[in-house]
Amino acid sequence: MKTLINYSKFIPYLYFIAVTTLLFTDINGIKAYPVLLLSIPFFWQIIKPNKTLNFSLGITFLCLSSYLILIYLSDTFSMITISQSFKSLLIFSGFFVFTYFIMASWILRNSIRRSF
Repeated sequence: MKTLINYSKFIPYLYFIAVTTLLFTDINGIKAYPVLLLSIPFFWQIIKPNKTLNFSLGITFLCLSSYLILIYLSDTFSMITISQSFKSLLIFSGFFVFTYFIMASWILRNSIRRSF
């Protein structure tokens, strides 16, 4: 049980690495390689943790996920009109939007817990 608690701090980083890998395999062509650059900070946090990077990753992805949740809810309640291609992407990624928020909150909680 102690090893599970020790490795549970890596779950959000592994989640974001898995999502970037999924995006990389979903996108074809040369435009897919910059997507892999998104996973470098998460690998760095697993290998050599940094408090500043951890806090900035948490804040950045918390803001992005909050914005995505607002877009998702506004589309659900039909408050704004969105193009059909974006709507199909939004329906597919509805589950990921809320897990982004949970994982970003987890990263931020870990960084606050380590700093105090």
